[in-house]
Amino acid sequence: MPDLVLHVTGARPNFPKAAPVIRALAELGVPQELIHTGQHYDERMSDVFFRELGLPKPDVNLGVGSGSHAVQTAAIMTGLEEIFLSRRPGMVVVYGDVNSTVAAALVASKLQIPVAHVEAGLRSFDMTMPEEINRLVTDRLSDLLLATSPDAIAHLGNEGTDPDKIHLVGNPMIDTLLANLDRFDADRARADYGLDDRYIVATLHRPGNVDDPADAAALVKAMHAVADQAEIVLPLHPRGRARLEAAGLFDHPKLRVIDPLGYVDFLGLVRGAAAVVTDSGGVQEETTMLGVPCLTLRPNTERPVTITHGTNRLVTRDALPQIVAEVLAAGRSETWPTPPLWDGSAGRRIAAVIAGHLRG
Repeated sequence: MPDLVLHVTGARPNFPKAAPVIRALAELGVPQELIHTGQHYDERMSDVFFRELGLPKPDVNLGVGSGSHAVQTAAIMTGLEEIFLSRRPGMVVVYGDVNSTVAAALVASKLQIPVAHVEAGLRSFDMTMPEEINRLVTDRLSDLLLATSPDAIAHLGNEGTDPDKIHLVGNPMIDTLLANLDRFDADRARADYGLDDRYIVATLHRPGNVDDPADAAALVKAMHAVADQAEIVLPLHPRGRARLEAAGLFDHPKLRVIDPLGYVDFLGLVRGAAAVVTDSGGVQEETTMLGVPCLTLRPNTERPVTITHGTNRLVTRDALPQIVAEVLAAGRSETWPTPPLWDGSAGRRIAAVIAGHLRG
């Protein structure tokens, strides 16, 4: 079907980005199907997002599950090739930088099916990050590069990308956040967890923080020093959980580890926090919009606009306790900058670009 759009999602970060694009394309009458690769297969990491964000039930769920990068990517490619050959879509839309994204781009490009990459042009310039490799490969193969921020446009230009392929559209994940803002109930989150007004939310799962036992031990030491200052609630990703537990993460009485939360519950918790400590990409963007101080435990970020136009800053593990003390003393600001075009209309802009490309 030359006008059929196939959306490929696979992991928790994809779903808030895809929801407004799917909705906007439906308003334009564009036929579309949703493929869930099952890269994240736990109900708390996947299914709950479909319910909360009003996403249609996936037309296909490949159910690939976990595995090494090679095993997981190969399984996704095998499953997608069969679907793409049978559907013969006019375009494949991919999101972010997970293994499902690069797998779909590889399969589609070899079948001469146009690819649109939502969140194109982000760069950490850190080739030890699997996500950075996924970004570079996906952007190189894509026909439409849909960028969330001006720095992404600059990166694509510096790489020699055809400017006709590049479109500054804003951030569809922010569309989802703004559409659900009234549902993020900080008071209910405090009541649910017995918290006062001064608590910290943490999310930690990056390989550079949790894969090596020495890194995990250093991270736990830093987090315990933070917990000496304020209670921490940490919805813990399955990745790295055993290593962090072995390093003693659970041993501090003011560090509360909980299971991963759904979208609404998590952002309700974040909205009421005094600060967030994270190594996630998406959380840097969400805190930027919610005005919550964000301390990112990484040496770099592919989202520098969250630093120049938001509440984010990069910190080291050694510096984290002192910086948390400074943030807690300063309190949350009543006003803060936000990036251009993070206005709730990115999904419509993306849909217009895709529809225009399909029409030729």
